[in-house]
Amino acid sequence: MPTYVIAGASRGIGLEFVRQLSQDAHNTVVGLARSPKEATSRYGENLPANVTFIEADIVDHQSLKSAATKVESIVGGKLDYLINNGAFISQLSAFKSLADFPDDPDILAEDLTKSFRTNVIGVIQTVNAFVPLLRKGTAKKVLTLSTGLGSPDFINETEVDVAAPYAISKAAVNMAVAHYNALYKKEGILFMAISPGYVDTGNGPDLSDEEALKGAMAMGAKFAKYAPHMKGPIQPDESVSSMLKILGNASIEKGDGGSFISHLGNKQWL
Repeated sequence: MPTYVIAGASRGIGLEFVRQLSQDAHNTVVGLARSPKEATSRYGENLPANVTFIEADIVDHQSLKSAATKVESIVGGKLDYLINNGAFISQLSAFKSLADFPDDPDILAEDLTKSFRTNVIGVIQTVNAFVPLLRKGTAKKVLTLSTGLGSPDFINETEVDVAAPYAISKAAVNMAVAHYNALYKKEGILFMAISPGYVDTGNGPDLSDEEALKGAMAMGAKFAKYAPHMKGPIQPDESVSSMLKILGNASIEKGDGGSFISHLGNKQWL
């Protein structure tokens, strides 16, 4: 019976991972959420018997240790898949550049720090908490969700200059994935980063502000120029289905360890 842990499972893409994986009754699926009650409510009626939501905060080391102990009991001490979905996207800098804080360097520093705390350190703490269970698993695969904004080539080509703290932190977590590959490849644990694409999760930045709306439109225009075939954001079910297919086919033997690719399985980010 394959076992899965999804961090950041209370909504959006994380919850969609839980939904799709739980459709196979042979899977044991554990969702990590700061509020298991809210995650259960969002899942809807009739939570399957193979799904459990437990409390965990990826920026809290002790919380993750406690969660790992509970997961060990649920999965029988063996974990096959860890999916790192939890992330922080700043409302403050979502549509601002690094040059938009000339008089508020401390605000920018705080925004960068919070992005790193969740998107990099949180992922590292999560991996470290669950590696002992992964070592005993069969599939031994770790997927970390990243973003095309974490690709220097994509930024240079599109000239997207906003959401810098988020993008920079995601570029850093891609490097963390490579380091984990270097560390655990010899033990047969696969680490990879995948961008889910441009996804409509319903949890995006607040566009009621005129400046934010203007910034979103400008970014959308740059996306459209980069990918003229794109008709708009894709839905979580399409994104997750694509990523699960990639994860299922990926292997260390194929050279996928430490890779950073899109939900399309290549370097086409949109």
